[in-house]
Amino acid sequence: MVAAGRGNVLASRLIHRSHAEPGWFLYATVCALVEADRGRPGTAEHIAALPGIVIVDLDLPAALAVARETTWSGAHTFHAAQPGPDRPDGALIATTTPHLWKEQPVRTLDLSP
Repeated sequence: MVAAGRGNVLASRLIHRSHAEPGWFLYATVCALVEADRGRPGTAEHIAALPGIVIVDLDLPAALAVARETTWSGAHTFHAAQPGPDRPDGALIATTTPHLWKEQPVRTLDLSP
């Protein structure tokens, strides 16, 4: 989210694709929105207003997952990326810091320039 606000071309392409292609979505966890907005004020409001972005709420299973970890953003994102009824294969985590996810059982999409 912050990468898009800083002009990351790959992040911008993902956002455009989610807007232009029917049935193609990007997911943003509430906890990641909060963290992004703390780092770059206005980011959360901007991301939440984009039509192709699906906001992932902090429901009870996510809150329990977050409670066991040290960072809310990472824990909520990890939880949202896991397979579930709406995403049987799970979701990719688009990030400019893929090394932070290396030890986790998730798939990442490297947005590093």
